[in-house]
Amino acid sequence: MPTRILSIGLLWMAFLACAAAAPRAEYKIVTASKTGTYIQIGRDLATWIADPADIDLEVLESKGSAENVQRMRFEPGVKLALVQSDVYQAFLDEAKAGNAEAGNIIRPLRLIMPLYDEEIYFVARADSPLNSIHEIKNQKIGVGPLGSGTALTSRTLYQLMFGEPLPPANAQYLTNEEALARLTVDKSIDVAIIVAGQPAKLFTDMKAEARNYIKILKLDEAAPETARAKKTYFPAVIRASSYSTWLKADVPTLTVKAYLVTYDYGLQSTVGALSRFADSLCTNFDKLQANGHPKWKQVRLELPPLSQGWRYYGPMEKRMRNCIAHRSAVSAAAAAAPPPLPRNCTEQELVLGICRR
Repeated sequence: MPTRILSIGLLWMAFLACAAAAPRAEYKIVTASKTGTYIQIGRDLATWIADPADIDLEVLESKGSAENVQRMRFEPGVKLALVQSDVYQAFLDEAKAGNAEAGNIIRPLRLIMPLYDEEIYFVARADSPLNSIHEIKNQKIGVGPLGSGTALTSRTLYQLMFGEPLPPANAQYLTNEEALARLTVDKSIDVAIIVAGQPAKLFTDMKAEARNYIKILKLDEAAPETARAKKTYFPAVIRASSYSTWLKADVPTLTVKAYLVTYDYGLQSTVGALSRFADSLCTNFDKLQANGHPKWKQVRLELPPLSQGWRYYGPMEKRMRNCIAHRSAVSAAAAAAPPPLPRNCTEQELVLGICRR
């Protein structure tokens, strides 16, 4: 018996040694431009979630959500992506309509969890006669780069509001920085549409003088175009406190939801690594909210029901639901626990003023 116990012990020590020697998983996440919110969210995930899960997560720039879907599907090493809800739904709609390529791209993708709402900024020149979002019809618009979620959002919103496609001659596919330059310097466009969760670095970096050059168009709740836009998008507010150096007042606008996305992986090593990521996402969620981008404070640790055609990634969903249930049980037990009984203070505690009854 002692020999058998010794053998088991040696085997267990060998297993631990192998586990310790195993290389960390090396994965990538696709985000958006370096001045957007997505890339900061990706960096937070790399620091506070992936690293404790023994994953080296490389954060990659991209043009945005539409490109992210493609890279999530086909680029080696990309295991995670940040994607706008309207872009994800657009791929599903194309697949349902019979587009084989869209179906091949989107059907194997899976959601990890919803994140937060991204504000949509309609930026015009400070001296522009435009004041409201519904006034952009027939204007020359910077709609975001080709392959970006912003470009799809811009075109979808225009179609919803005005019942017709955005005229190709009026659309310019520009990065955020290019669009602001075209808007204010050569004035070749009238509006720049930018999608970014506030506070967005692009706008926080601006100085007080920015208000002399640009303004943000507001959402007019009374406009019929607004009612049509709200069939897909939701009202929100760009807060002056997010850009206190130059924005004087809150601006009502629209939002689109951001999601964390992966693939329907079956390889056991990948399933294991992503399961560790899911555990870490749940157990370290408070650290994300405390130390990460302010948008994390708007994220709720939950997995709500999904629209038809949308699916969670099973292995991660199972781990997260178990962890979320455990967290809820611990919180409920703590709330139900009786308060500590009062105690008498010592004379020394009274003298020092540190008595806690």
